[in-house]
Amino acid sequence: MTIPPFAAGTTARAVVDLAAVTHNVRALRGHAPTAAVMAVVKADGYGHGMLPVARAALAGGASWLGVATAEEALALRAGLRDVDVPLLVWLLAPGAPFAALVAADVDVTVAAPWSVDEVAAGARAAGRPARVHVKVDTGLSRNGVAPAALPDVARRLADLEAAGTVQVVGLMSHLAAADEPGHPSVDRQATAFAAATDVLHEAGLRPSVRHLANSAATLTRPDLHLDLVRPGISVYGFSPGPLLGTPGDFGLRPAMTLQARLAQVKDVPAGEGVSYGHLYTTPRDTRVGLVPLGYGDGIPRHASGGTAGPGGPVAVGSGDAARVLRVVGRVCMDQMVLDLGPDAVEREGDVVTLFGASDGVADGATVPNAQDWADAAGTISYEIVTRLGARVPRVHVHEGDHE
Repeated sequence: MTIPPFAAGTTARAVVDLAAVTHNVRALRGHAPTAAVMAVVKADGYGHGMLPVARAALAGGASWLGVATAEEALALRAGLRDVDVPLLVWLLAPGAPFAALVAADVDVTVAAPWSVDEVAAGARAAGRPARVHVKVDTGLSRNGVAPAALPDVARRLADLEAAGTVQVVGLMSHLAAADEPGHPSVDRQATAFAAATDVLHEAGLRPSVRHLANSAATLTRPDLHLDLVRPGISVYGFSPGPLLGTPGDFGLRPAMTLQARLAQVKDVPAGEGVSYGHLYTTPRDTRVGLVPLGYGDGIPRHASGGTAGPGGPVAVGSGDAARVLRVVGRVCMDQMVLDLGPDAVEREGDVVTLFGASDGVADGATVPNAQDWADAAGTISYEIVTRLGARVPRVHVHEGDHE
């Protein structure tokens, strides 16, 4: 990826390679050749930018888009007025704008008994049938119709379908542990999903798309691809779990590169505490660099570095001279510190990279990836990219470059 120079006055940025998103969706289609692909672009496209990512995913062959909230669905439909693509929203609470969603041609999800009546009312208000996906809880114990309630929900939907108020087009569920190879819950949920399919059939419903597979199942469980797969994190070039493999193992390219410019470089004598709480003390005369990013921008405070363990990794320099250092001291709201070493050549204004397109420093790369930051913070790569704040500008490159 060719990264443009920093804009004047900019101290940090997230560069998003839209060609990588297109590439990743093509790769995911290769992993699930018998199923359609729904690109999940919720949470502002996992922090990458919902609208540009959606267009890049469609260019890669995604034929559905998925979001979590009504606000996301309506914004995405408005932003894609020129594109005729099915769009599904699945996380709705009582009082959701069902009429507006149906009028905007958004597929809505029935995930609880209360929503049947509200979907029907929304369809009547919109003057057109609601396209409905039934979400059943197969073992995640989260959003979804409980198995005991499913027969009644199915009968009520069948009556509404016969009346022309709804069209039940989908049956869906979500997996709890597909990112853990061999986890027994995956097969149990597959069995429960098959039973839910039978319940809908017994009520006279014949949904045309059944979808269960998230990124992990898309990549590793072809038996669960069914009619449609719903990859999320892998659209953005990340492995859904380190136990499954690296992005490169699946032909994926991380799309986001997070960079900042050093705001200050200064000499600090041995024995000095660094940042709040003095978690880190300089072991020798050294030179420190100030990175103008902190937890106010979404950098995890748990990735602080000190006696309890190493901080988040940051690449300084470029090319053969690149090296990876760790954050020292507490990550603050707006800034964090690197111990550059006594012979450091870095200066104010030099670019440092927190993470980018690589399989990670554990594999000898000179640029960390989001999983490296997740490891340092005790979390997952999903959280690292989605938590980046609005004051970190997104710079989209290769828009319209579909390889």
